[in-house]
Amino acid sequence: MVALVFPGQGSQRKGMGAGLFDRYPELTRQAEDVLGWSLRELCADDPDGRLRRTEFAQPALFVVNALTHLSRARELPAPKFLAGHSLGEYDALFAAGCFDFSTGVELVRRRGELMGRAGGGGMTAVIGVDLDRVVELLAGGADTGVDIANHNSRTQVVLSGPPEGIRAATILIERDKAARCVPLKVSAAFHSRYMAAAAEEFAAVLAGVTFTDPMVPVISNVTAQPYRPGEVATLLAEQIRRPVRWAESMRHLIDHGVEEVEELGPGRVLAGLWKAAVTDPVPAPTAAPLIPAPRPATPAMAASTVAVPAMAAPTAAIPTTAVPTRPVGLRAEDLGSAEFRRDWGVRYAYLAGAMFRGIASTELVIRLGRAGLLGFFGAGGLKPDRVEAALVEIKSALGPDGRYGMNLLHSLDDPAFEDAVVELYLRHGVRAVETAGFTQVTPAVVRFRYHGARIDAAGVCHAPHRVLAKVSRPEVAAAFMRPAAPAVVAKLRDAGLLTDEEARVALVLPVSEDICVEADSGGHTDGGAALTLMPSMLRLRDEVMAEEGYAKRLRVGAAGGVGAPEAVAAMLVLGADFVLTGSVNQCTPESGTSDAVKDILASLDVQDTAYAPAGDMFEIGARVQVVRKGTLFAARGNKLHQLYRRYDSWEEIDERTRKSIEDTYFKRPYAEVWAETAAYHQGRGKDLSRLSGKQKLALAFQWYFARSVRWGLDGVPDQRVNYQIQCGPAIGAFNRFAAGTDLQDWRARHVEVIAERLMSGAAEVLAGMCGGRP
Repeated sequence: MVALVFPGQGSQRKGMGAGLFDRYPELTRQAEDVLGWSLRELCADDPDGRLRRTEFAQPALFVVNALTHLSRARELPAPKFLAGHSLGEYDALFAAGCFDFSTGVELVRRRGELMGRAGGGGMTAVIGVDLDRVVELLAGGADTGVDIANHNSRTQVVLSGPPEGIRAATILIERDKAARCVPLKVSAAFHSRYMAAAAEEFAAVLAGVTFTDPMVPVISNVTAQPYRPGEVATLLAEQIRRPVRWAESMRHLIDHGVEEVEELGPGRVLAGLWKAAVTDPVPAPTAAPLIPAPRPATPAMAASTVAVPAMAAPTAAIPTTAVPTRPVGLRAEDLGSAEFRRDWGVRYAYLAGAMFRGIASTELVIRLGRAGLLGFFGAGGLKPDRVEAALVEIKSALGPDGRYGMNLLHSLDDPAFEDAVVELYLRHGVRAVETAGFTQVTPAVVRFRYHGARIDAAGVCHAPHRVLAKVSRPEVAAAFMRPAAPAVVAKLRDAGLLTDEEARVALVLPVSEDICVEADSGGHTDGGAALTLMPSMLRLRDEVMAEEGYAKRLRVGAAGGVGAPEAVAAMLVLGADFVLTGSVNQCTPESGTSDAVKDILASLDVQDTAYAPAGDMFEIGARVQVVRKGTLFAARGNKLHQLYRRYDSWEEIDERTRKSIEDTYFKRPYAEVWAETAAYHQGRGKDLSRLSGKQKLALAFQWYFARSVRWGLDGVPDQRVNYQIQCGPAIGAFNRFAAGTDLQDWRARHVEVIAERLMSGAAEVLAGMCGGRP
């Protein structure tokens, strides 16, 4: 079950709405007629910084959110609920049919003007403690005159009030060392008693509008419940001066069966708050209101008229020290599974994952191997001769029995390529592979795992090859935890690719003894949350072991979001036997990407990634997580996928859009793109003569996805806006961790140093939790 959510003021940004205004020219004209100024100019150029001003930001954001909703593909699941954060609630009501587009623009124009005239106050985010604790701390001193403005998550509350009250409240709250106050860049007390005058004036505006009751349930910021018949005008007036009960609203969605939210509009703040709601929900509703009712405003505050800049949504900060002190009794070498460390021959229960096209480079793998650690070479997307050259280099540096592994990426449309890679690995004596992107255990994986397997004189089965299976779905994890499917084993044995003895072992030993649970990560991702995936996978492991009667314990590790010592510690507390890093290693001197990409990566925060279609699975709509800051690839990739779903050929797309794609995406005529694409696929033996126009369109668009990766790897200067940089938010966490330390410059972030700091820092965190005891 899906809910659609719309962001509020603070998510607006220069460049938003690109492509939407051209797609909906009539609605754009209607909005500009109401507003009296150019939306296109404001969003594209942000003249004089007007997007920071409430009276401009609110209508612009409403229009972009609304057009994003209209562009949503009709074949996607219909929402069961709608919700919006503050201003975003107007888009939710518009989507629910409560008023037409022009009426919505006029309402938010008037709302923005009224709120823009209010001022004289401030806001601060309280992070790290729950709402009850905030109320308790505020009650411990004199009345500060502040109100709860937003309850965004269980540990994120926003206060609103006069500047001196905010300062006094900060002192009271930070008596609790778990709490931290982050001032917001606003000059008015939104969603508080100090907006009462604006609310009353806006109520008069609303009284002149006829509203239709929502056709889809819309969750009100004021009540955290769906709108009831006849409530739209009343609650919209109250919303200006009442707190945004977002955490409770998300709890309502969860309690009513919503499994996924889709954020429509710029930014990913609400998607992050949804994850927080799923993994750490607020308590179930009680009869008493969670948020105290505000008291009347003081005359001084009510009369203020300071202009209001745009409000940014608060995000939790990450500790900024990257030089841990290790308490006596707990070392990085003690963390995780001792058996894992012994079997893999590594100092830490830590691995560095493969990043495709050699981003996890030979230099990276060799450096880790020499440091007593292990990394997987990023063979995905490379031709066999390039992979073979890398193998020769790694073995020459580390020796034939050195610590290293290779990536085996699932080839959905070309299983023969998978077979060729495994043949290469076996010929070169590779003993460990990291499998990624698999939806089932393929014959190539089975062949690698059980090649050379034997049964000793005591009847014990042995397999010399290790498969580290990266998975994000229980059904895939279960397939890797179990022995190989008998039908696959029989087929390989009949083809002479497994001996009779190897085949017998394949029906006894698991395909993988080490399952790596991949939460929200860079590249291909299901966007899962570790706090829900890990416990489920651990229980699944226990069930499979009991059913199969394994004598040796299967190990479960964690990947995705591992960018700070606290994250490593959290994974271990959840029960992980080991951790695997990815995105953080991309921003190192050893990684195989360009310095231009590394400069971008080093500037990222946790919110600077987005989801885009996966080029290798473009037609089925699989997603990858990529960098959003400093590149337009995510927006452009999603645009191409939308066009693919909407049109059946290149010729069906309107001329203006085609020219835009040729000029800004391809930077060459479509005919040239198709010629290169056709030559490539024909060179691989593919018959293109029977392809439909839609199939040709998909292949041509995939050309852009492949090139966008290459432009980033090569650091092509004039293609910077088209770089496809597959990366997760872990790099933002690490940048916060490294800020102000010797690791702030990525040129000092050698891969083995990152491993040492993360694992030693995790030991410090865990020792602090247990008083220094291991």
